[in-house]
Amino acid sequence: MIELGKKQKLSIVKKVEFGAYLGTEEEKVLLPIKQLPEEAQIGDEIEVFIYKDSKDRLIATTREPKITLGELAVLSVADVSKIGAFLDWGLEKDLLLPYKEQTTRVAPGDECLVALYIDKSQRLCATMKVYNYLKKDSGYGKEQDVTGRVYEISENFGAFVAVDDRYSGLIPKKQLYGQQCLRVGDVITARVTAVKADGKLDLSIRKKAYLQMDDDAEKLMQVIDSFDGVLPFSDKANPEVIRRETGMSKNEFKRAVGRLYKERRIEIGEKFIRKI
Repeated sequence: MIELGKKQKLSIVKKVEFGAYLGTEEEKVLLPIKQLPEEAQIGDEIEVFIYKDSKDRLIATTREPKITLGELAVLSVADVSKIGAFLDWGLEKDLLLPYKEQTTRVAPGDECLVALYIDKSQRLCATMKVYNYLKKDSGYGKEQDVTGRVYEISENFGAFVAVDDRYSGLIPKKQLYGQQCLRVGDVITARVTAVKADGKLDLSIRKKAYLQMDDDAEKLMQVIDSFDGVLPFSDKANPEVIRRETGMSKNEFKRAVGRLYKERRIEIGEKFIRKI
């Protein structure tokens, strides 16, 4: 059986002027002459990858694709058109990444993590929606540092991350305070905060509280400076106000305020914080 999007070994059943047909008499696919080894004879078995040419016909190649059906790979954007982006996957015909399968718009030269699938028209396409293709057996444990690629950002859940470009991870929404600049495609270093029962990883790009406090304190001083030295609210303010103005949770804000107060860099009023 000839399988689209997969590498397989097929036998030569017929040689013609423009190549050779592989498979069986009932089901065969063309291997173009420029891909055919000179010494190849009828009956020889050749490992090939099956895809479709520009006329939507099955075609075989001995070239090595950068991705096969159901797999993940980081591919470069070669071009963009009205129907989507085209990715370099190592073959003559570039791979289509439809707009509806993009989690953010891409441009030529960008790199994106994608999976290969067969669409409703029985054509090979790429998708950036890789959640269901990621593995859950990373072997990482709590508090370990990992590297991953942001592949989707959800207003409800947070930033979805492919750890090592293959394992399922999530930076929960509550961990994204102050990280509004995080974008799809960013490669980040994160800390594992939890390993779920199914193996998925919860991540944080913030340091542990006692380490993050110093960074937050300096960040808060910059915010106070932006208000000409007087912040028009204190640590008793509504959490949403604190988050909007500082990018911190209320607990993070209170720890930063405590650090600055201890260092005598600020004074705290009922409804303000003033730089000393």
